[in-house]
Amino acid sequence: MNLKNENDFYLKIGQINLHLTNQNKLFFPNDGISKGDIVNYYNEVSALILPYLKDRPESMNRFPNGINTGGFYQKNIDLENSPFWLKTEKIYSESNDKYSDYLLCNDTATLLYMANLGCIEFNPWNSTINKMDNPDWAVIDLDPAKNDFKEVVKTALTLKEIMDELDTACYCKTSGATGLHIYIPLGAQYSYDSARLFSEVIANEVVARLPQITSVVRSVRNRGNKIYIDFLQNRQGQTLASPYSVRPRAGATVSTPLEWGEVNEKLSPSQFTIKNVLQRFDQKGDLWKPVLGKGANLEMIIKNISENPRR
Repeated sequence: MNLKNENDFYLKIGQINLHLTNQNKLFFPNDGISKGDIVNYYNEVSALILPYLKDRPESMNRFPNGINTGGFYQKNIDLENSPFWLKTEKIYSESNDKYSDYLLCNDTATLLYMANLGCIEFNPWNSTINKMDNPDWAVIDLDPAKNDFKEVVKTALTLKEIMDELDTACYCKTSGATGLHIYIPLGAQYSYDSARLFSEVIANEVVARLPQITSVVRSVRNRGNKIYIDFLQNRQGQTLASPYSVRPRAGATVSTPLEWGEVNEKLSPSQFTIKNVLQRFDQKGDLWKPVLGKGANLEMIIKNISENPRR
């Protein structure tokens, strides 16, 4: 359902009358993509994206004047000047010794409200407010330096090979930027520390098999032109772009779930954009759904690794 082709209008969503403003403002000037295009995209994919946002604190990455003017992160919502119907969660941060009111994106109205604020991308926590200390998944971010994307694909397939050896499912999506994200379902059974330690073990195994092109060293200066196998995203409060999220990059790329058969030399990090993904989503449905399913058995996996070293 395409929204009205108007600059300012009210949209009735259930009992909520949402005011959408400045819809003609260009968010991606070089591509002719407006704020209204972004709002319309999220309206079209709301049923797909919301399961991966529901009850998860949001770090809002806002670009109110488009991607060419820079953006900023916002964690704390100004409750006094926000609609009464928004759902929030007060969370304490030890790093700055204060509470912040995080926004929860649980419905289409909130999704479009955030897009109207200039939230081009959505960055949810790995855990929900129901089990704050237990992530639903472990995530490994393949972050290239100046690598050919074919090397990123090779790295992802090597990680998949390792997980196959461990009889454990994993799922791949484009980051929407230059890399790939691989998720391993955990079913909110383990702590963040356990998820991080497990991801570190897998990351080091990838590096052992591909030492010429991968590294777990974070600093680009120290790792050289190698793909960074980032397992440190598995900490409370860390966020990555959700599946189906637009990224604030040229072309309005979308972080897109993949079938493993699509992770091959033909894959390009920029091939999925808001201009072509809707037909794909209609055809393939929600490829990311298993990520919220039954989680891996980390105890069994670690035991398997210790008893059956593969190098």
